[in-house]
Amino acid sequence: MTTTESVLDAAVADLQQGERTWAATSLAERRALLDEVREATAAVARQWVDAAAGIKGLPADSTLLGEEWLSGPYSVITACEALAASLQALEEGRSPVDGFTISAAPGGRSAVEVLPHSAFDQLLLSGFSAQVWTVPGVDAATVRERAGLGELDPTITHGIAGVLGAGNIFSIPPLDTLYQLYADNRVVLLKLNPVTDPLLDTYRAAFAPLIDRGVVCIVTGGADVGGALVNHPGITTVHMTGSARTHDAIVFGTGDEGAQRKAENRPLLDKAITSELGGVSPTIVVPGEWSAADLRFQAEHLATQRLHNNGYNCVASQVAVISADWPQKEEFLRELREAFDRAPSRRDYYPGSADRVAAARAGYGERAQAVGPDGARTLVFGLRADGTEEAMHTEYFAPVYGVLELPGDAASFLATAVRAANEDFEGTLGVNIVADPATIKALGAAFDRAIADLRYGTIAVNAWTGVGYLTARASWGAFPGHTIDDVQSGIGVVHNALLLDDVERTVVRGPFRPSPRSFAGGELSMSPKPPWFVTNRTGATTGRRLTEFAAKPSWLKLPGIFASALRG
Repeated sequence: MTTTESVLDAAVADLQQGERTWAATSLAERRALLDEVREATAAVARQWVDAAAGIKGLPADSTLLGEEWLSGPYSVITACEALAASLQALEEGRSPVDGFTISAAPGGRSAVEVLPHSAFDQLLLSGFSAQVWTVPGVDAATVRERAGLGELDPTITHGIAGVLGAGNIFSIPPLDTLYQLYADNRVVLLKLNPVTDPLLDTYRAAFAPLIDRGVVCIVTGGADVGGALVNHPGITTVHMTGSARTHDAIVFGTGDEGAQRKAENRPLLDKAITSELGGVSPTIVVPGEWSAADLRFQAEHLATQRLHNNGYNCVASQVAVISADWPQKEEFLRELREAFDRAPSRRDYYPGSADRVAAARAGYGERAQAVGPDGARTLVFGLRADGTEEAMHTEYFAPVYGVLELPGDAASFLATAVRAANEDFEGTLGVNIVADPATIKALGAAFDRAIADLRYGTIAVNAWTGVGYLTARASWGAFPGHTIDDVQSGIGVVHNALLLDDVERTVVRGPFRPSPRSFAGGELSMSPKPPWFVTNRTGATTGRRLTEFAAKPSWLKLPGIFASALRG
């Protein structure tokens, strides 16, 4: 009879040989493997999305399938392309950041502009940009010298990584696997979350070039398999995606004994551990003079930040932070309620979702309001910045959204909101800021200082931090400095296809208004309503066409993408 131990023993033995193979695999061969994975992923993209729709209960004609195209095969295809470009630079004796603008950022940091990078970026993501900031004290020369990470000497490998795959966004397991393999130069034993088991054949088909080479192995199973995997003596390091609670259970154990071990920082798991663990992400809404169209659009923006994937995102916004003194506050809150009502209904596919919604409603009583076409979503009003609010400390991972009001005009409110974001919220994965261009200009240096002061791994200005996730060359992970006994949103980064060292954060920017209204406000952006908005009527078609474009770029495909996007 096959046992968990025998399956893992066999996989580890194969990967130990695979590590020797990987050490002997040249940069050119590694780059060719990425090209093969990109092509294999494109070949099973439709199969991938169909399986994802089955897991999430999405009908074949759902506009929400755009989420599955973009956060599924699109993300893996673009990651392979970007990593391959970095390896080609190293092959040719160049730095992966050659050709990318590196500028000074506040506090002695360097900023690498990773978006836009090509003419296609400028057209397809018009008005969006992203920079990766280093930690303080790193200059441009050092950025160039250190870019490449494990690929600077591919012959020096670092054992076998056990990767515990996520069950919410289906590109996470493949992307985490690629990062361990290429950035950290480790072969990978990937264990899927049971939610994603229907994708096993798709993942194996997409990663067949790496599996056949013997450097990746994929297994399935429950918590018992995960526990056996991370504790297997052949596994040298562990990467996990999930909640801080799950992290602590794996690292320290459960119950009173686990709590005691955590308090004493005596881990049961004595291995190098990296992680991406989510948290409670705020969205800071800076008061300004907005039109009715602005109020409606930004309300849909915040609703998207919560309701994309029904709230089952590590970086889903959970609390809107708004000014109590904003003259348009009540108008905006009315639009927010209506945006939550308009968003398409969907099934609670992620385990425990309905229970977490019910617990939030019970805990908040009259402050909680049922919203949405089926009443399954919850808005919580009247949050207080006094350290007692569960909504600011517990990641609900469900369609629950809170509103925190703080006093002040734009300048004083923004300063107070930044302090609250840094001190009163659990986790440091991502924070969003929404502000109209006129207000940003009026705030000047104070706005720039707010971005520098925020201690988050991704900061999005007039965009959702999810855009950072979709940008292959951006870094993704918590703000640095967490430890296993106070892990917050995790340790280390992933994605980061430029293979940058000393990463601190990614800063994403987008247009406050969609085209054509953006031009009236002085923003040079042609982007209409983004395809990831939950209210986008053509999100599925646009997402599919963007994925097909990423797999095989062609100028001839652009008109179809634009036509679909403009109808959204």
